[in-house]
Amino acid sequence: MNHQRLKCYVLLLDVARMVPTLVKRLPRGNYFLEDQLKRALGSAMLNLAEGNARRSQKERNRFFDISLASIAETASALDIIQVFGFITHEYAEDIKSNLRSSYAMLRKLKKRI
Repeated sequence: MNHQRLKCYVLLLDVARMVPTLVKRLPRGNYFLEDQLKRALGSAMLNLAEGNARRSQKERNRFFDISLASIAETASALDIIQVFGFITHEYAEDIKSNLRSSYAMLRKLKKRI
C-alpha cells in the first residue's frame, strides 16, 4: 500500500498517536470536541490513502481536496481546544506543525489536469 510510504501520511499518523493523550485533557462535557477532532483527522488520513490508490488524476485530486479540508478542520478543532484552555498554545502548535507539513506535502501531490 503506497500511502504508507508518503511522508504526509506518516506525519498524520504521528498526530493520530498524540490524540489519545490530548483527549484525556478534555473535561467531561466536551465529547463533541473529541469526536470532531477524531473524525476530521480520520477523514484526512482515509481520504489521503484512498486518493493515493486512485489511477485517474481527477479522482486523486478529488480525494486529496477532501483530505486537505479535513486537515484544516483538524487544525481548527485544535484551535478551539486550545482557546478553551484545555491545552497550551505550545502543545497545539507542536501538533499543528505536523498538520501544516502534511498539508503542504499533500498540495504538491495534487496535479493540475
